Amino acid sequence: MAKIKALFLKYKGLIMYAVFGGLTTLVNMAAYYLCFNIIGITNVPSVIIAWILAVCFAFITNKLWVFNSKSFSAKVLKHELPTFFGARIATGLLDVGIMYLAVDVLHWNSTVWKLISNILVIIINYIASKLLIFKHPAEKEK
Repeated sequence: MAKIKALFLKYKGLIMYAVFGGLTTLVNMAAYYLCFNIIGITNVPSVIIAWILAVCFAFITNKLWVFNSKSFSAKVLKHELPTFFGARIATGLLDVGIMYLAVDVLHWNSTVWKLISNILVIIINYIASKLLIFKHPAEKEK
């Protein structure tokens, strides 16, 4: 049991990111499915709506539980908000591009390609969050 706990503590950030990344993907996929398949909104607007909801969910969960950035001071948020949303805009554009090409141009399965796109986006977002956005939350307040 001690070895399991040690492994968990060693990889806690990655494990938490996987959990909340999975939940973020669920939010994204569910919102996309609802918009595109149930409501009948076209593909690209459905991707954008799903992205907005997922990014808002991801910011809070990543900040608090993945990277343990508990401060909501103006100085901390002045760094975290633009870098987080900037990185997410970049990967959001990648998502839209993939979905446009796969669904609208090539007429491939929208659900399969939404999942593939999300996996790529999750990997890129983790790297950006770990290296740029939530790197040293305690040092930002000094």
